Amino acid sequence: MASPHASISSLSSIRSPRSPPLSSNAVPSFLLHSRFPSGGRCRRLLCRRLCRAMVQQAAQGAPAIYAKEMERLSAKESLLLAFKDSGGFEALVTGKTTDMQRIDVNERITGLERLNPTPRPTTSPFLEGRWNFEWFGSGSPGLAATILFQRFPSTLATLSKLDAFIKDGTARITANVKLLNSIESKVILSTKLSVEGPLRLKEEYIEGIIETPSVSEQAVPEQLKSAFGQVVNTVQQLPVPIKDVIAGGLRVPLAGSYQRLMMISYLDEEILIIRDASGVPEVLTRLDSPPSPLEPNTTDYES
Repeated sequence: MASPHASISSLSSIRSPRSPPLSSNAVPSFLLHSRFPSGGRCRRLLCRRLCRAMVQQAAQGAPAIYAKEMERLSAKESLLLAFKDSGGFEALVTGKTTDMQRIDVNERITGLERLNPTPRPTTSPFLEGRWNFEWFGSGSPGLAATILFQRFPSTLATLSKLDAFIKDGTARITANVKLLNSIESKVILSTKLSVEGPLRLKEEYIEGIIETPSVSEQAVPEQLKSAFGQVVNTVQQLPVPIKDVIAGGLRVPLAGSYQRLMMISYLDEEILIIRDASGVPEVLTRLDSPPSPLEPNTTDYES
């Protein structure tokens, strides 16, 4: 009569032609050391116990995945609340954010980064779209705008919004500015994004555009409306080619003037976190609907 150990050995050699061989790591230890009767009944019993063990392992893994996802969503909510508590974009641009608020935001940024659900963000379809700057530091396109507008009183010039549109390896950063609380304009920075790894990007500035300001007549003070009307009439009488140039804004070539390396430390369908070479984070939130994660992306890395 065959021993139980011999029966187990004989079972290990019986495999389905379409199934890969089972390793000792794939089979729970209690199955390997259990006693089975010989014959087909032994095989059925072994398969039944193996399936039951796999179901138990899957059931144990589901709560862990759910708990991690809840932790990630909680970290996102915590970060957004920290932005609000620090005064938001206006306080950041005007330099009113305190050191305590900055360290609190940075702590929450770090907590969210460790839960990054996108292992290869530079080639993810989630990267493309329209994003709003919530937080930035040195080296960011937002820093140049911040330094510029901090030199003027808020009654003369304010930066009301900063957003970015990423598509097909390019980025278009738009700063919305207001002068004298009545004149609105935009400063647009065009950059090229080169993928250099699963996390790393290189950004090169291409061109800057200062759009022609637009003035709301309702916002013009009463004492200046007469002068404002004269300016409008003068512009309307200009030759068409000159008016077209004015309407197109002032273009400033920037190719070869500045570039930087950056790393995407977090990306999902709602939040994008980037760190520059010195480790300073930029946090952006999505303004449009996220693309489908199933869309193909064939971007190659550049050496």
